[in-house]
Amino acid sequence: MDIQNLVHMANRIGDFFQSMPDRAEAKHDIADHIRKFWEPRMREALISQLDTPTTAGLHDLVREAVIDNLSMLTPKKSTA
Repeated sequence: MDIQNLVHMANRIGDFFQSMPDRAEAKHDIADHIRKFWEPRMREALISQLDTPTTAGLHDLVREAVIDNLSMLTPKKSTA
């Protein structure tokens, strides 16, 4: 997974939702968008590298959205 491409895509999502007046709602909507439209491997890659220099360019609002909504974004492990 190309983390820089994921950061770029996440930042575009953040740019869109940044204009929302309610920051909490914007963070929820960012996380919900990522949950709905990103495949689990993409979400795992972004989450696993949140605290590394590879995501230093990640939009602050997106970083907060991911951190605040980890349970929503973390792919469920299959028990089969």
